[in-house]
Amino acid sequence: MSRRISITAGDVKVEAVLNDTPTADAIWAVLPITGRANRWGDEIYFEIPVRLAGENAKDVVEAGDLGYWPPGRAFCIFFGPTPVSRGNEIRPASPVNVFGRVEGEAKVLRSVRDGAEVVVTALQG
Repeated sequence: MSRRISITAGDVKVEAVLNDTPTADAIWAVLPITGRANRWGDEIYFEIPVRLAGENAKDVVEAGDLGYWPPGRAFCIFFGPTPVSRGNEIRPASPVNVFGRVEGEAKVLRSVRDGAEVVVTALQG
């Protein structure tokens, strides 16, 4: 059974699928989540009510990856290079637990402004 979520950030709405991992389980359990977008290059992140350690944490991710950043207890959406990226890679501030992936084109999130409301909800079916 795939677990699907809706992410609305400002005027942008995307859907994503969660992985079968303990990090994804913990985030699924606290939905819905509301936060304020923080932009860091082509990344949006916001604090969530989950406290986890690293789980196969990655220091380079792909466009569309959803990551949990343990130091900031943050839900991260990656759609392009960050200030610490080298070349075209997508590098978080420090390793993240990748727990899902945006379906379709994640670059639509580039129009989301710092401070925009972000709402993450579970999709049924």
